[in-house]
Amino acid sequence: MRLLLIRHPRPDVPEGLCYGRTDVPADAQDFESLVARLRARWAAGTHPRPDAVYTSPLQRCERVARALAGDVWPEPVVDARLMEMDFGDWEGRRWPEIPRAELDAWRANVVENRAPGGESVGLMSARAGAFAGEHLGEDRHGPDSLVVLMTHAGIIQTLPHLLREIPFGQFRMGKLDYGTITTLTRRDGRFELESHNVAP
Repeated sequence: MRLLLIRHPRPDVPEGLCYGRTDVPADAQDFESLVARLRARWAAGTHPRPDAVYTSPLQRCERVARALAGDVWPEPVVDARLMEMDFGDWEGRRWPEIPRAELDAWRANVVENRAPGGESVGLMSARAGAFAGEHLGEDRHGPDSLVVLMTHAGIIQTLPHLLREIPFGQFRMGKLDYGTITTLTRRDGRFELESHNVAP
């Protein structure tokens, strides 16, 4: 089984805004560009038609999945467990405006700590793990299947840790470009990370 985790297009928000779970739209030009690039990849035979596509319900993801449905992808299944991390009281604020003490406390242990009213990486990974248990098990899709997740940076950074059984003590938040395709392959019952590539 191959699993493709695709990050949404650039959102249409002011620079430096904390938007997390807020349902912001995608930048129109970046949306059209990503849809065209993904359609071209599948039309060229870079990937077979997916056996299943799952998407976050946030419009910056779902609109991409629906734009490709019936063409190169099947109809997507919307699952709220693929949403971005909830930043609680920080949502809709610019990062420089968030009290430094709150940010420092969060960064000291992002796996367990959280923004006021929000969720931690650990809580986000728990719901991602529940999704994986339901939809990514060996009995759900065959060994030669292709599954696509249209989702967010937080999920793309945490789900591979879970699937590869890497302890979260080793978790680090990293930069992930919009439109990046992260590819994992399951061999002999275990997932392996193949690549992180921006869709050309």
